[in-house]
Amino acid sequence: MPTEIADVSMPAESTDVPPSTHAAAKKLSAVLVDMAAALPDGAITVRELSERIGERGLLVFCLFLNLPFLLPVSIPGVSTIFGALVTLVGFGVMLNRLPWMPDRMMRRAIPRDQVVRILEHGSRFVARLEKAAHPRLTSLAVGWGVERWNGFVLMASGLLLMAPFGLIPFSNTLPALAACFIIIGILERDGAMILLGYVSAVGTVVYFAALIAGAGAGVHSLIK
Repeated sequence: MPTEIADVSMPAESTDVPPSTHAAAKKLSAVLVDMAAALPDGAITVRELSERIGERGLLVFCLFLNLPFLLPVSIPGVSTIFGALVTLVGFGVMLNRLPWMPDRMMRRAIPRDQVVRILEHGSRFVARLEKAAHPRLTSLAVGWGVERWNGFVLMASGLLLMAPFGLIPFSNTLPALAACFIIIGILERDGAMILLGYVSAVGTVVYFAALIAGAGAGVHSLIK
């Protein structure tokens, strides 16, 4: 099935998001490969990238923001910035409005070779999800209430991505997985994929709670 991509662009100010979607000519994984081949030389800002992705949909931009945390691509210092942008996208999905994006974050420049690696490696990851995804349990993917809920979980995943646990294994991977599962689930109308996103989000909360509890127990034992 061709990937469904929301017709949502990236203007500077919020406007109403059209509720309708349209079928893309290509699978999302192929779109990512084409984007990598079309990037200009030199560094590219997040704003420039969003403008290139914009015609493909806001959710595709959000997917890109999560890919660095799932792949062997290192971009130092972006978990807070990308997490904040994912949060804003989720908030926009929840309210059915295009979100405002802070100019300072959108001006962040990323070297072309790193963006190409994200898109190329990410296309392979997305291709694996696409093979597994197909319309099922659509009540979790389509409908006013569930769309607002999915936006909320996406927003929560962005907030978890911003948590100050960057050096701890899986602390960025789990919330990024949650967001990616939900995005692919929405685009493919796959409720089972969205359920995997819910499980990953809950798993992230449990994992972070265990880290905090462990740190608290360690501090308590030191001051006893």
